Amino acid sequence: MIAATDRPARERSSPAFGLPWAFLVLVGLLVAGRFLLAPHLSDPALQTWATVFVAVCVQAIPFLVFGVALSAAITAFVPASFWTRALPRRPYAAVPVAGIAGAVLPGCECASVPVASGLMARGVAAPAALAFLLASPAINPVVLVATAVAFPGDPSMVVARFAASLAVAVLAGWIWARLGRAAWLPVPRRHAEPGQGRWGAFLDAMCHDLLHAGGYLVIGALAAATLNVVIPREWLTALGGVPVVSVLVLAFLAVLLSICSEADAFVAASLTTFSPTAKLAFLVVGPIVDLKLIALHAGTFGRAFAWRFLPLTLALAIIVSFVTGWALL
Repeated sequence: MIAATDRPARERSSPAFGLPWAFLVLVGLLVAGRFLLAPHLSDPALQTWATVFVAVCVQAIPFLVFGVALSAAITAFVPASFWTRALPRRPYAAVPVAGIAGAVLPGCECASVPVASGLMARGVAAPAALAFLLASPAINPVVLVATAVAFPGDPSMVVARFAASLAVAVLAGWIWARLGRAAWLPVPRRHAEPGQGRWGAFLDAMCHDLLHAGGYLVIGALAAATLNVVIPREWLTALGGVPVVSVLVLAFLAVLLSICSEADAFVAASLTTFSPTAKLAFLVVGPIVDLKLIALHAGTFGRAFAWRFLPLTLALAIIVSFVTGWALL
């Protein structure tokens, strides 16, 4: 019979270190299957499905691991008092500061989800953390440089992407500060075990978040791959010449394709039949709402949050893209 004092220790040790390794093994098998089995698949649609699924996973996992590690470091090593000093106390003032802070952190949307969760766990107000979550993958230096390379000789696209993405992040944070409810977004709580050092807390938080977010990433990748195969590209091309419809089509396409923000500019530049405003909508919507983010938000913050926040940000992204494209492009 196991003593009562021994049970918690055993329960913590096995899942914390066994399951993340199982997740990494699964990812390795997916990558190996892509290169070893895909060449032998005769159905082109199945080959496309396998390519898109593995590409989304492989593209996102390094950034997800980076975000999980950063979130765990925030939890374990950064005292809660730091955030009260670094950010304004009033949520409406903290939102734009947090949004601008997203410009200095290279990473994609997968990394920003666990980081925002870690910020809230350390006492950052939810509206400010959400502004950081939206701004970081869209206006960081890596993304802006990639956008400049994808659109050579067109600096207005870089300026428009920065302005529109930051505006969406700040507006969403302010709206959540005004209309959001605590019941919709329970603040993540992470408590260190008695006698556990900072490195132990770091490893426990990282293992937990990697396993939790990684599973939802795989679900989002499955959905993205399936829709990439099901929806004919000819339908999208035929709608490229209709001004308003083309913006909505590329916004919808950004949600479906689930491309990492470091690479989406090159895809947008290749869509030559669409207007600059439609391409801007593709670049603004993608880092804010896509299939893998829907799964990650629901798994990290809960369904009650996801089904309210994601439609809000999608609507804001489309409206702001229209206005910014009309003003700058």
